[in-house]
Amino acid sequence: MESLRELYRIGVGPSSSHTMGPRMAAESFLKNHSDASRFRVTLFESLAATGKGHLTDWAIISVLGEEKTDLIWKAEDKMPEHPNGMRFEALDDSGAVLGEWKVYSVGGGAIREEGASLSLSSPVYDLATITDIMAYCADKGISYWEYVERCEGPEIWSFLREVWKVMEESLERGLDEEGVLPGSIGLRRQAKSYYRRTKLAGPEMQFTGMTTAYALAVSEENAAGGVIVTAPTCGSCGIVPAALRYLKDIQDLKENDLIRALATAGLFGNVIKTNASISGAEVGCQGEVGTACAMASAAATQLMGGTLRQIEYAAEMGLEHHLGLTCDPVDGLVQIPCIERNACAATRALARAQMSILSDGSHRIPFDEVVEVMKETGHDLPSLYRETSGGGLAKVYNDRAK
Repeated sequence: MESLRELYRIGVGPSSSHTMGPRMAAESFLKNHSDASRFRVTLFESLAATGKGHLTDWAIISVLGEEKTDLIWKAEDKMPEHPNGMRFEALDDSGAVLGEWKVYSVGGGAIREEGASLSLSSPVYDLATITDIMAYCADKGISYWEYVERCEGPEIWSFLREVWKVMEESLERGLDEEGVLPGSIGLRRQAKSYYRRTKLAGPEMQFTGMTTAYALAVSEENAAGGVIVTAPTCGSCGIVPAALRYLKDIQDLKENDLIRALATAGLFGNVIKTNASISGAEVGCQGEVGTACAMASAAATQLMGGTLRQIEYAAEMGLEHHLGLTCDPVDGLVQIPCIERNACAATRALARAQMSILSDGSHRIPFDEVVEVMKETGHDLPSLYRETSGGGLAKVYNDRAK
């Protein structure tokens, strides 16, 4: 498996696969073809279907230049290896093609050249399933975060400190902002009002109210194009920080506690990314919000003092109960249902952690099997439920608008 540095990426929203990935691809292509007179970029399937709402055009044009770039949208056409396909072409003064590059935005801000191997020549982690990792940790008497340190080295902690810093900064900004989010549907920010009302509410409202406010804050910052951390994607970036911030508040946690929890969360997210997918265009929102809920569930259980088995159980529930979740963003924006969905998953993650702590950690279906089922389920979903805005909530909204 890859380093956690490839899972937690600091960048600008609203979408890791539709904004961060295409921007990175454009930067790479420009570096190799800086002498081109013009550029032609063709976007396929999911990138074309929801690219305008996800600011894919802005991400590419901001790098290559608006006057020099022709964008072609082909939502009905597919490239063979992933729904988020792009073809970059460099042109000379006469329009002749100087160079061509086919590349995919595969989720979480990562890109992969067409034909490139999925395997890593020198992986950071030699184990790629939670079953094997848990057995190794039990044998060595170590925790999941200690396994991360053994694989990544102690320098991973400075990276995760920066990750947590950016997460908290995005949360604080989101709690302070008001107004309407950019885009066609006129959605207002709600984090600040949720936060204020919760402060005035009784103790029975604090868990739901504070966790919701925190998740909304980060997700709204993402929707506004703010700086966030993919955890594991932009569309699911509010879940892990919301769960950790709530526990920080009520348990008076220290920074080391939080970054160790991020290490454990990242380990579970990495297993899903390696063995299934975190791309909404490939497997639906179960790969984004479901993965984030599993990550947050694992981190929260660790912070509550859970065992290796209890942590695995919480993560299993966090993913299992998002199986089949569709990716159907209204008008192609990372707003409805994405923002509320982050809040729901954050509260669910904390509840799953509590449920696991109350158990002995025993359960019938292991985490790794749920990962495999998620992958199969995602591939069985019709494409209109995989980040094309062709079905589900996006369809009923558009039908009503007409």
